[in-house]
Amino acid sequence: MNPALVLLEHPRPDVALITLNRPERMNSMAFDVMVPLREILAEVHHDNAVRAVVLTGAGRGFSSGADHKSAGSVPHVAGLTRPSYALRSMEVLDEVILALRRLHQPVIAAVNGAAIGGGLCLALACDIRVAGHGAYFRAAGINNGLTASELGLSYLLPRAIGTSRAFELMLTGRDVHAEEAERIGLVSRRVPDTELLDTCYELAGRIAGFSRPGVELTKRTLWSGLDAASLEGHMQAEGLGQLYVRLLTTNFEEAVAARAERRAPHFTDDK
Repeated sequence: MNPALVLLEHPRPDVALITLNRPERMNSMAFDVMVPLREILAEVHHDNAVRAVVLTGAGRGFSSGADHKSAGSVPHVAGLTRPSYALRSMEVLDEVILALRRLHQPVIAAVNGAAIGGGLCLALACDIRVAGHGAYFRAAGINNGLTASELGLSYLLPRAIGTSRAFELMLTGRDVHAEEAERIGLVSRRVPDTELLDTCYELAGRIAGFSRPGVELTKRTLWSGLDAASLEGHMQAEGLGQLYVRLLTTNFEEAVAARAERRAPHFTDDK
């Protein structure tokens, strides 16, 4: 029996750990991996016990991107011509990227090694990225005679690190190691490889301790801010979210009381 190519675990009750489990291929994005990943993301999306998610790869890589030797099987493509098959294949990968962004829970990428091509896109689709010292990143499409633009990379990367750096990395295909990734804001922090998952669990646990609607609306407004056509329109969306949490929960009062009483707050979802 083949081992599961994507693992779902719960290192603590309110945190889900999703592990790409194809270490012999550096967790490449074969469809045999991406299809179950899409299904697990849908499962976690509706698991109200999970308040934060950590995504990582087994072995020495986060994800090496496209698998050029064994791409795996795309579902529901019987009878399609080659162009239609290609479109359906891309749709599966697009759905994974969008699922990460749309997940109710914040997602932390624990980047434990190579994040290449589509693997870099996976990391960028997560809300927070933490890198082990051995992590490195590469926009690899240009090295393969293709465009470097794939799976939202030309949208997400400039917003993460700025336009000039994004142009450079996508047009040169060079590696960005963990130290530089931290310096340019591609990751929020860099930690020893042996401390990577524990650091991410600690971060996830801190997030899980806050108000659920507060966390979910913060994630939504951060992403919508990247898409916003105007500051004014986005500020209105922010204000409505703040009013929603303020008026429909007692979390603000609880935070004020806890601070005065020098204790940890206990947030609830509604009055």
